[in-house]
Amino acid sequence: MGLTEKVIYLLKTLIETPSLSRQEDETADLIEAFLNAEGVKTERLGNNIWAKSKYFNPELPSVLLNSHHDTVKPNAGYTKDPFSAVTEDGKLYGLGSNDAGGCLVSLIATFLHFYARENLAYNLVLAASAEEEISGKGGVEKLLPHLPAIDFAIVGEPTQMHLAIAEKGLMVLDCVVSGKAGHAARNEGENALYKAIQHIEWFRGFSFSRVSESLGPVKMSVTVIEAGKQHNVVPDKCSFVVDVRTTDAYSNKETLAIIREHVDCEVTPRSTRLNPSGIDEAHPIVKAGKLLGRETYGSPTLSDQALMPFPSVKLGPGDSARSHTADEYIFIEEIEEGIATYIAMLSQLLVTD
Repeated sequence: MGLTEKVIYLLKTLIETPSLSRQEDETADLIEAFLNAEGVKTERLGNNIWAKSKYFNPELPSVLLNSHHDTVKPNAGYTKDPFSAVTEDGKLYGLGSNDAGGCLVSLIATFLHFYARENLAYNLVLAASAEEEISGKGGVEKLLPHLPAIDFAIVGEPTQMHLAIAEKGLMVLDCVVSGKAGHAARNEGENALYKAIQHIEWFRGFSFSRVSESLGPVKMSVTVIEAGKQHNVVPDKCSFVVDVRTTDAYSNKETLAIIREHVDCEVTPRSTRLNPSGIDEAHPIVKAGKLLGRETYGSPTLSDQALMPFPSVKLGPGDSARSHTADEYIFIEEIEEGIATYIAMLSQLLVTD
């Protein structure tokens, strides 16, 4: 069985093994056993599996090849068994096939292709991480301090093998506006809901001065609002939630500071850790992709890139539009193309002879 056939078989076993976020222990076992059977020494931290190239040289720069093996819950629209790996008309169906199983096994194949090569210009570090779908703290964020120093990363997510050179970050803000309760019939009190409307209008209409070339403007959306307990009492508090998609034009903390300058209410971020991320178009890995005819773009969707403090590019087989959909699938030929493209790109950087 060739390398491509081996990793496709691995993907089928991963599909048929439930791996919801924080419940990935069995798929971690499978990945660990697969790599060990291929002669790779692995290390494990929780449900994260990682390995270094055989002739790892600490004096060389290192490339991280990362994708995740957790999945979302299957939605109610499935007509096929989400945990059955079925191939029809060149499509491999099953939960996690497209997001991000195809990417993961393609990166594993790429790692194995170079694993025992000597005299490479870079080390390779492979990481199959957990909890990506929930941006959990037990996933790549927990793993990164245990890895060697990383110079740049390829993050495996379905991009049709085009190069997402920038990715939006995320902040979720809990906002609270205070007023004064009173009887609605007597027009008493200070209506916190009316005050909140003014702030909500600001979130809807405000434009940040700096606009990212690849990601466009920072986008803010009020998504939840709550006020009042009964019809005849003026509400003394109104709370609302704002979804903020940040760009590489500002850090999350800079974005938060600007918001607080403009609104006179309590603004509490649930987290500022999911930052915008990306890589310079002049970076060698981007140039290598362009030489192979791959396009560059800015991605609006979040991945583990948000947790990486070094340059990274999001790149992988499959189509993001299929992620989290019913009857998820990936084309077998997409995996084959993914492996070939990853190897061709990295060969331009790794192979010097």
